[in-house]
Amino acid sequence: MKNNKIYQLGCIVTLLCFSICSCDSKFEDYNTNPNQSTKVTSSMLATNLILKSSLYSIRENVKAQDVPKNFMKDDMLSKYVVWAESNDIDYAFNKLDRRSFSNMSILNNVDKMVAAASESQRSAYEGLGHILRAYMFFDMTLRVGDMPYSEAMRGEEGIKSPVYDKQEDILAGLLNELDDADKLLKDAAKFDGDPIYGGNPEAWRRAGNVLELKILLNLYRKADNANLRVKERMQSIVGSRPIFQSNDDNWQLIHSNNSGQKYPFYEEGNNYKNFPFLTATIVDLLKQYKDRRLFYYAEMTPNAVANGLSATEWDAYQGVEPSLVHTDIQQATQSGNISTINPRYLKLPEGEPSFLLSYSEMNFILAEAVVRGLLSGNAKAYYEEGIRSAMQFTDSHTPDNVAYHHGMKIDETYLADYLQGSETAFASTAEKQIEQIILQKYIATFLESPFSGFFEYRRTGYPRFIINPKSNRNTPTDKMPVRWMYSQDEYNYNAENVNSAVQSQFNGVDDNNQLMWLLK
Repeated sequence: MKNNKIYQLGCIVTLLCFSICSCDSKFEDYNTNPNQSTKVTSSMLATNLILKSSLYSIRENVKAQDVPKNFMKDDMLSKYVVWAESNDIDYAFNKLDRRSFSNMSILNNVDKMVAAASESQRSAYEGLGHILRAYMFFDMTLRVGDMPYSEAMRGEEGIKSPVYDKQEDILAGLLNELDDADKLLKDAAKFDGDPIYGGNPEAWRRAGNVLELKILLNLYRKADNANLRVKERMQSIVGSRPIFQSNDDNWQLIHSNNSGQKYPFYEEGNNYKNFPFLTATIVDLLKQYKDRRLFYYAEMTPNAVANGLSATEWDAYQGVEPSLVHTDIQQATQSGNISTINPRYLKLPEGEPSFLLSYSEMNFILAEAVVRGLLSGNAKAYYEEGIRSAMQFTDSHTPDNVAYHHGMKIDETYLADYLQGSETAFASTAEKQIEQIILQKYIATFLESPFSGFFEYRRTGYPRFIINPKSNRNTPTDKMPVRWMYSQDEYNYNAENVNSAVQSQFNGVDDNNQLMWLLK
């Protein structure tokens, strides 16, 4: 519908039912009595914005009972899991759909949140708004390319058909917004309505700066662009601004056993718990590295159990090649030779936190930036800290129960040996170092950071996904898609501007194979 488009402001601010979309044990603090009149406040809008922006990739336009399935869709595109139920999930076979801007309409509330704030908290809410805007606009432009930005969210000003900004200008604008956020939050007061960091401006300041580092790394091909100042900005952030210092700083949702706050794939009410199986892409990589996260991510195959293999044996775990046609995937998963996901993802309502940005990812960003010459520093130290913190994240959020780590606990002795392993010790050549960094990031974002695995593959070529023309639903079938297409709503209601954007970027062809500016 036309009123769902990104550029139109809603006339009514709705108060969301937190039982539908909340995931943190603190969320219940923001419930209101429905029998009392309620005035919309900055804190209510902040809660709404934070949760919706943090959850929109896994809960977008789906019924509550379908959240578990939707939660896994990006992991199919990133080749972590296959789906044994049916072949109706196009992402599993590399088909990208048209991408609607409708979910971004939540950003309409940013200006309302700031306007409703007290003078003492206004700078904090304004800084928060910039960060949430930057996260959602960055995610969307990564998917489609050019899009409305400068005229987006300005329906109340009479702008019903916003122009499409060039991706270069969008990213420059997001970098500026994040620079502004850092300044606004520097001396800001604690604010209300924050289920992530408890209203701590310094914590959000760190998150905003790490998000800016992520955007800058994605711009490494544009390091000489004077408008973007990639190297200068990256060096300034690392040298003079606060960034993450530990896993405690992660931008993440903490799940709990409270209603509406449980891990998205928790077994309660989950009609899809028997369908995800691990791929050879992730299992073989973990086995190649002798990486004990295999025992935290996977369950023994039924045949391994039947044949009396020990849970500590690497061969007790197997993955299926995700590029097989669906009937072959089903046959493989029914054979008893393929591992399902570890039961901790089903049995623990708290699960593990769902992060959008993590300390481990930040370290891998910095390691890659050093290797690519964008930053001075010790790439090896960043790489090793990225691995260390990623493993500690997995272990610290897994109860010490043999069912969940199969007796292969990650400890400091193992970590030290792992970092010196023949496959994992930091290489001596730049290309091999890049491969190691990206593969470690890939392992660390298993069932985390939506679409990260696909975006990293698209950006770097790692991991190396197999493309099978017999199963690949992209056209042509010998290529992986690289972008989502614009939604039909845009062609219906903003045709002149979307057509102009398609013409200027892709010579008039809006399909899944066109290279956006960022990738050239």
